[in-house]
Amino acid sequence: QVQLVESGGGSVQAGGSLRLSCAASGRTLSRYFMGWSRQAPGKEREFVGSISWSGATRYSADPVKGRFTISRDNDKNTVYLQMNSLKPEDTAVYYCEANSGYRTRWVEPDYWGQGTQVTVSS
Repeated sequence: QVQLVESGGGSVQAGGSLRLSCAASGRTLSRYFMGWSRQAPGKEREFVGSISWSGATRYSADPVKGRFTISRDNDKNTVYLQMNSLKPEDTAVYYCEANSGYRTRWVEPDYWGQGTQVTVSS
């Protein structure tokens, strides 16, 4: 089992920044790509991006490329999502995920957290 707990969500004006954190615990985390997805009301879950254990392999979806950065601190078992230049369309519940394989689109992950709300006002 892997437990994931997100934090850092909140409300921000367009153009602002937020950093989400995901504290992970449980099974050997080096086996997993850690990532983020998001879901806005009335919309399907959207894959945001992921990062390998070493950090050498990263993926960011086109809507967030150049604005969002995923990083991880393996000593702290924590994954981060730095979100800059936020737009109202980034408003969603953001989920931390652990996947055993590399992903470039959303599929049901092996493990996921409870989610944290991000609201961007114009």
